[in-house]
Amino acid sequence: MSIIIYTDGSAKGNPGNGGYGVVMISSNHRKELMQGFRLTTNNRMELLAPINALKEMKQNEQIEIYTDSEYVKLGITDWINKWVLNNWKTSKKEDVKNKDLWVELYNLNETLDVKWNWVKAHAGNIMNEKVDQLAKKAAILK
Repeated sequence: MSIIIYTDGSAKGNPGNGGYGVVMISSNHRKELMQGFRLTTNNRMELLAPINALKEMKQNEQIEIYTDSEYVKLGITDWINKWVLNNWKTSKKEDVKNKDLWVELYNLNETLDVKWNWVKAHAGNIMNEKVDQLAKKAAILK
């Protein structure tokens, strides 16, 4: 069974109030998640969206995640392998920002069958627009 997941994060200020939105779709079910936070960043919200979606998945499911965050897409499919080898240091020998969330996402990604996809933001993709609305609404609610 294949599950499609759309994720987005938002923050008003950096740091400021923020939130994430998720829509998970399987053949006969759709579920939405959203949560708001105070004093957070957009990047943390972009990471929390797929983390919380993947926490709901089972190991035998094929998962496709769609994100408009190149930070998340490139981070989990490319950069993270170098960070792990370099003891969570960037190529400039600096500590990886949001390491706590990257470790959590890395561990989830390693135990599940996930295909990562990037989509252009605000380009008419209905599901991307939906998770953007959820993330912004969650940020306002905080």
